[in-house]
Amino acid sequence: MARTSQIDLFIYLEIILLQIFELPELVLFTSNRFTMVVAAGLVSSLAINHRLFPRMPHSMFLEYAYLDNQMDADSLSFQVKITEKSGFSEETGIPDCMTLLPTGKSLSYARDEAELVIFSTVSDLFKKNNIVPKSIDILIIDSSMVSPTPSLSAMVVNKFIMRSNIMTFNLSGMGCSSGILSVSLAKDLLRVRRNSLAIIVSTELLNVNRYIGKDPSMLLTNCLFRTRGAAILLSSRDQDKRKAKYELQHLVRTNRAKDDQSYNCVFQDVDSEMKLWVSISKDTVKVAGDALKTNIGSICRKMRIQSRLCALLHARF
Repeated sequence: MARTSQIDLFIYLEIILLQIFELPELVLFTSNRFTMVVAAGLVSSLAINHRLFPRMPHSMFLEYAYLDNQMDADSLSFQVKITEKSGFSEETGIPDCMTLLPTGKSLSYARDEAELVIFSTVSDLFKKNNIVPKSIDILIIDSSMVSPTPSLSAMVVNKFIMRSNIMTFNLSGMGCSSGILSVSLAKDLLRVRRNSLAIIVSTELLNVNRYIGKDPSMLLTNCLFRTRGAAILLSSRDQDKRKAKYELQHLVRTNRAKDDQSYNCVFQDVDSEMKLWVSISKDTVKVAGDALKTNIGSICRKMRIQSRLCALLHARF
């Protein structure tokens, strides 16, 4: 039986590390007295068949960039430097369409990639937890750069023939925070919908997001992202409490969009040649550090208040 733990700050750090380093398992959690069911697989080339997601070692990535013949020498040199410092292993994967020369880039390819990533993670989640699709009450999918019609959540409902009264949500444009924002949304929904199951699927689709140009701030995204996806199961059902691995006590959100430096640090725009992509500014590390500092301060205050309250109750009773 999995133990139930009270997770405050550490759940944030664990989720961040798992997504950055693409570990094969994602620890699951719930919100405010809502229990988490079992761990789900994180899709990567380590967890699935290489025939589905081709392996992309550094040498192959740079070779494809060179053979694509759409970048100048400075752009290639910049990508070599960033890739070598990225920390990615030689086992990370990419979608099939990005192994084409020239690189295939279309909404159709993006849908194929979405189906492969999302369907495999959700299917694996169902199997590992021995649940059926019709038992799911809430479905949330987040993907920053791809938001097609029909939506990604509608695609999952159609594939797994889910109930007609399921609540579905599709979050886009929220960057690296989208996974935690999805958890926050699920927390609020489970608070008002007792005895429910919720699934969150977090991914980023690469196909339509490959940048072929000369702007270094936009070339960064080619080097810092690989195919990945995670599906997690949250429950507010009493019968799931004993097998829950974690119970999330606090979830703190810090929104710094009012600050111009924060607002502009990751920005979708066109370059001088009118090529659309996302620019990552040199201020991003500072902005992220400031946001994390504020966020950790907020959650630590909650933890201190809780500790003091427990100490007071213990002294009195």
